[in-house]
Amino acid sequence: MSSVGIECVAREGCRIGESPVWDEKEGALLYVDITGRKVCRWSPVSRQAQAIPVDAPVSSVALRKSGDYVITLGTRFAALKWKEELVTTITQVDKDKANTRFNDGKVDPAGRYFAGTMAEEIRPAVLERRQGSLYTLFPDLSVVKHFDQVDISNGLDWSLDHRTFFYIDSLSYSVDAFDYDLQTGKIGNRRSIYKLEKEESIPDGMCIDTEGKLWVACYDGGRVIRLDPETGKRLQTVKLPVDKTTSCCFGGKDYSEMYVTSASDGMDKEWLSRQPQAGGIFKITGLGVKGVPPYPFAG
Repeated sequence: MSSVGIECVAREGCRIGESPVWDEKEGALLYVDITGRKVCRWSPVSRQAQAIPVDAPVSSVALRKSGDYVITLGTRFAALKWKEELVTTITQVDKDKANTRFNDGKVDPAGRYFAGTMAEEIRPAVLERRQGSLYTLFPDLSVVKHFDQVDISNGLDWSLDHRTFFYIDSLSYSVDAFDYDLQTGKIGNRRSIYKLEKEESIPDGMCIDTEGKLWVACYDGGRVIRLDPETGKRLQTVKLPVDKTTSCCFGGKDYSEMYVTSASDGMDKEWLSRQPQAGGIFKITGLGVKGVPPYPFAG
């Protein structure tokens, strides 16, 4: 086994860093700071992050086939033109709810943008339960709601054969699988494939590698874990120097590096003094596996 290396590459501490996505065209890492209300792009060449401020909590970012990006902003799906720093609303969800916002989102292999909502938090992971829903924005810009009664809609990804959709509702402490129909984007037959152990804490963002194994960032667990969705076994644990690890993706030239986002919200001075890199972006090398490039939104 090659040795695993962990480096904090972007130290401008995010309040809640989330949704890392590798932008191959730019050779850069995209991510958001939800409560910091900004979309960021970090370049490994300049080793600097650029940030675009937005007018609401921004919870996920995705590539767009036609160029630039799509984001989930408050309860809106929106388009982001990077150079112009221009955000335009595509459509809004949860119109009947006053205090929800989008959380994690990702594009499926057919170019549909999946994203779910949750109630606004009173404190990190403390919120009104079952206020969220899971939605899909289709390339024709129509929206479908799959189900509601969600606590904290979180990590999502698809199996390599595109027949299974993986999903996390954080407060269920479970990684779930659904049967997936790539033609229609329909999901069904929900089941749990892994229940988190106490020290792993809360499952957050997730990604898949080229061997079909899932990587889950554990919020308040300070780690990412590798799971086999077939057997439900944990295969590997990589611990990070911060507790609030939020999400992960593969990136770099050949998608062999893992990038992990983290948060600093909810930490007092003493906690932050012990973990000065809280809210930073971490790069993990030497995992010995590669990731799957992100799919762009087709609309």
